[in-house]
Amino acid sequence: MSTPVDTSAEPFIHPALFYRGADEYLAGTVPFIRSGLAAGEPVAVAVPGPNLALLRAELGADAEHVRLLDMTAAGRNPGRIIPGVLRAFADTHAEQAVRIIGEPIWPTRTDDEYPACVQHEALINHAFTGRHVTILCPYDTQNLAPAVLADAEATHPLLIDGTGRRTSTAYDPERIIAGYNRPLPEPADAVELVVDATNLAQARLLASTHAVRAGLTDDRTADVELVVTELVTNSIDHGGGTGRLRIWIADGHLVYEVHDQGTMTDPLAGRHPVSPGQHRQRGLLLVNHMSDLVRLHTGTGSTTTRVHFQLFG
Repeated sequence: MSTPVDTSAEPFIHPALFYRGADEYLAGTVPFIRSGLAAGEPVAVAVPGPNLALLRAELGADAEHVRLLDMTAAGRNPGRIIPGVLRAFADTHAEQAVRIIGEPIWPTRTDDEYPACVQHEALINHAFTGRHVTILCPYDTQNLAPAVLADAEATHPLLIDGTGRRTSTAYDPERIIAGYNRPLPEPADAVELVVDATNLAQARLLASTHAVRAGLTDDRTADVELVVTELVTNSIDHGGGTGRLRIWIADGHLVYEVHDQGTMTDPLAGRHPVSPGQHRQRGLLLVNHMSDLVRLHTGTGSTTTRVHFQLFG
């Protein structure tokens, strides 16, 4: 039996939509979009390409009035979804109620990507508390593992499926944030450099040299150099004066890791949008925007940030 849901106390609404197949997907998403348009609410849809095509075809002319994004590109790194997709749209319409469909988890997400995905879903609840925003998150029950669906029940206070709507008795986003803050697996082989204020230039050169050797384009090599510079500079400024830089290749990615003695206390660090003239909090935001994946583990007196850049060919 579905449990009645009272959302009157909190304007932010964050339901998970559990669907099986295209018909259930359209039945759960298209009325959500069209009712938003009918109410004059701005609507955005960020879902994987095949589902985006499905919605575009079903919406017909209404698709012209919806912001449509392929989440496999816009949200490849889950750490950029809140600032670069969700807040980027909602903040543009800050005086209005806003509807968004966001599908950050799909069956081909890798084991490296998934922890960042589920932490992202939990952090949405922090990022939008008090906002008149509804973010509907579809989950493919045919192709996602039972553990993924269980995590969805922990990160979404409201659940929707073929039986109706109900509150999630398992809702506990703090458990998810803490539970996936796990030590990162050790690489099999890595180049290592201890970086302090005296050898920043050496760290940048090491980062760019490995990017060139791995076959990254000039533009991506420049991104690598900037990301690594931000990470090691942050370690010097806030992580005890030094950082350990490690570099290796794994699973089709060039990976850079910076470990230091700092502690990250803001769970939304790197996800806060910043104004053009704002200098604080830009570094980790830049890291999230430029990297294909960012993984983080932080504890008392220790933070490890690992960034991935996809290789081709």
